Amino acid sequence: MWNPRAPCARPACFLLPTPAQVNILAHMTQATPMTPDTVPLAPQDCLVAVMIAVSVADADMRTAELVTIQGIVNHLPVFADYDVDRIRVVAQTVFDLLEDEHGLDALFGLIRGSLPERLNETAYALACDVAAADGTLEQTELRLLEEIRHELSVDRLHAAAIERGARARHMRP
Repeated sequence: MWNPRAPCARPACFLLPTPAQVNILAHMTQATPMTPDTVPLAPQDCLVAVMIAVSVADADMRTAELVTIQGIVNHLPVFADYDVDRIRVVAQTVFDLLEDEHGLDALFGLIRGSLPERLNETAYALACDVAAADGTLEQTELRLLEEIRHELSVDRLHAAAIERGARARHMRP
């Protein structure tokens, strides 16, 4: 059994969102299925995959998190040329990977292989924004953020500054 307080423990898989939550994501964009001819993961796909994984981590993909992901994709310069139809495809890829016992490792392998190192801190910042979007951070989200920081080799001091920025942006009155 997964113990979130154990230093190296990692859940075998995360619970997937409810069908209603998947429908919300599906209506965000209308995407075509991923085919072998499709580029596996563009750097922007990796950023979306990290955000989706964080949103699913607490087994409750909240509307605030989905709205945050959509807002990030619509407004940040890194997504200027991104085809938003890919969000659904990337989300389904993340869901499929996380169903597998070693899916999180596979997801990190894909991300490390496709995400340029210069975007590692960006990925961590976006993950922090999505995690903070609903106003609460569950233990599973914190553990996943720690894994992301470790897997993407984000310096602890840089991570602390990124986390503080996310906290400030999502502070409630």
